[in-house]
Amino acid sequence: MGVQVDPSWWASGVWEGRPIREFLERRDIAATFRFLHARGISYGAIAALVGVSANRAAEIAKGARQVTAYDVLERIAVGLRIPRAVMGLGQEQEANATSSRPAARPEEGTANHPPYRRSPEAPVGSSSALTRLRTALDEALATSSVAPHQLELIEASANEHMRIYPSAPPAMMLSRLAAECAEVQVLSRRRQPAAIQSRLSGTAALLATMCADALMRLGDVGEARLWYRTALHAADDSSEPRLRVLVRAQSAMLPYYFGDPQQTVSLTEAAMAISETPSSSTALAAAGRARALARLGAVDEARAAITQARRMFDLVGDDDSDTAFRFPRKRLLFYLSGASTWLGDTSEAYRVQDEALRLYGASPSVPIDPALIGLDRSMCLVRDRRAAEAAASALDAVAALPETQRAEIVLTRALDVISAIPVRHRGEEAAALADYVRACRERGRTLAGGTAALDP
Repeated sequence: MGVQVDPSWWASGVWEGRPIREFLERRDIAATFRFLHARGISYGAIAALVGVSANRAAEIAKGARQVTAYDVLERIAVGLRIPRAVMGLGQEQEANATSSRPAARPEEGTANHPPYRRSPEAPVGSSSALTRLRTALDEALATSSVAPHQLELIEASANEHMRIYPSAPPAMMLSRLAAECAEVQVLSRRRQPAAIQSRLSGTAALLATMCADALMRLGDVGEARLWYRTALHAADDSSEPRLRVLVRAQSAMLPYYFGDPQQTVSLTEAAMAISETPSSSTALAAAGRARALARLGAVDEARAAITQARRMFDLVGDDDSDTAFRFPRKRLLFYLSGASTWLGDTSEAYRVQDEALRLYGASPSVPIDPALIGLDRSMCLVRDRRAAEAAASALDAVAALPETQRAEIVLTRALDVISAIPVRHRGEEAAALADYVRACRERGRTLAGGTAALDP
């Protein structure tokens, strides 16, 4: 590497009129980075030496992010050639003794220090990287002090992700979410005071749920299931009833689209039983239960569940919002569209779909919901024996999506429309739909290389 740090700086250097050693003893990494920058070392070069991104190094230097995790401090000391003892990271001879042994691979660690897991800021593969990240986050949640400002920054970042998530391509969101999950993972390695840990686990639950939902949209069912499990773990650790309800209600979508709807019923009923105080997440669970019962053919139970969901929404539903995990009226109607479609109540389904699409608007910022509503309508057309129109409308629903939003969850539903059309009635429109879905899948693999979600 072209840039080298002179170790003598740490003994004789001065910063802001005081010996730099004083800043090192306080583990003031912001001052340390600024000290190096003033000596002509760019933040990009500092980042390369310590194994973080250039943006992250600049944020640390500005005080926007704090460094408290032991393994990160260790990495900084090694990368910048700072004597470990100065920063209270153990005696120098400890490091010398270690250096006389064969170097452990990064993932092996040593007897004295925990294994180092690379950050998602380094190039990583797709599903294997997600698996490593999820496993590490699970471990961190079980083992974890965080400065209040640092926690506020993480929560603000999670809120921003929730704001943009519904309108963003799922593969792109996975890349962004991975960096935040890694940050929470590092902070959670040491158990925090109860109030801090609750907030940290709550943030982890929201991030993991978004990861799971994005994976579900992409059709990676196995990994989505495991990320939902991580989200449930984090939500339960937060001790926040509303969050526990939310994660269970969200996780119930996976078996509805890619599994056994009976599991959806079980998950939504478990969500509704958590708290006696209803919330918009409880209304979401009720609507999800109604839709799953309808798909199972439990007609009377489904109709009663629809009534319950409407009543609950009137009590606690959210105002109109496109933020992730909110439950406004248009999302209620999205769920009820599915319920009426599966019940075969096509006239009611058309009415609900029209109202929902009106609320989403002509240029929806959440494009995937209207597409799925359009595919519900196609299923209704099949039931009304309008096969050619059904296939054509399904193709229109998929084609109206931005290319990066034509995810597996939509394509699978489009193929359901073809399957519902009797073979003898599958004309050129159905063939065109099948060809289009096949082309979308091939194009998706070309664009993403599978589920290439974590490239920086």
